[in-house]
Amino acid sequence: MATPFRSATELLSQYAEYHRDRRNIATHFVGVPMIMFGALVLLSRPAFEVGGLLLSPAWVLMAVVVAWTLSRGALALGLVTTGVWLVLAWLAHLVEGSTGTWLAWGAGFFVAGWVIQFVGHYYEGRKPAFVDDLVGLFVAPMFVLLEMLAPAGVFRQLMAEVERRAGPTVLRDLAHPATR
Repeated sequence: MATPFRSATELLSQYAEYHRDRRNIATHFVGVPMIMFGALVLLSRPAFEVGGLLLSPAWVLMAVVVAWTLSRGALALGLVTTGVWLVLAWLAHLVEGSTGTWLAWGAGFFVAGWVIQFVGHYYEGRKPAFVDDLVGLFVAPMFVLLEMLAPAGVFRQLMAEVERRAGPTVLRDLAHPATR
């Protein structure tokens, strides 16, 4: 396994190598936020107040993920990614109700997100990046935001470098294994 102290460009390029089929990338636009939200819902309990602040395992995870994301060297993308993480964590803490309701929301989003991811990787013809490098779990949100915002001209240089290293996106022909 590679070291987690790589730059955003290195991490995103490596992650992109597993995500060159446009259908796979499209499934990530839905699946990754669902997985993030589901995980944060599941980690939103137990929650307790410390000095007027709500503390839960989700907020502890957020502190680690945000520090890691912002330390990768792509500050603007890191800030956007952090904003998304924070919104999803806030929404996750709004899930109220019985333990069953909480588990249904958390597990439901988490499992559905992974199902969508695996459909995308069927099109890709390749296993998910995290199978070879667990850091891919933290790179995924940055990758999704880069892929979503790049067509609007945001992060253009970073996207160009990632595509230079990983290659262009394609639509693979599932009937012809040579295109996989």
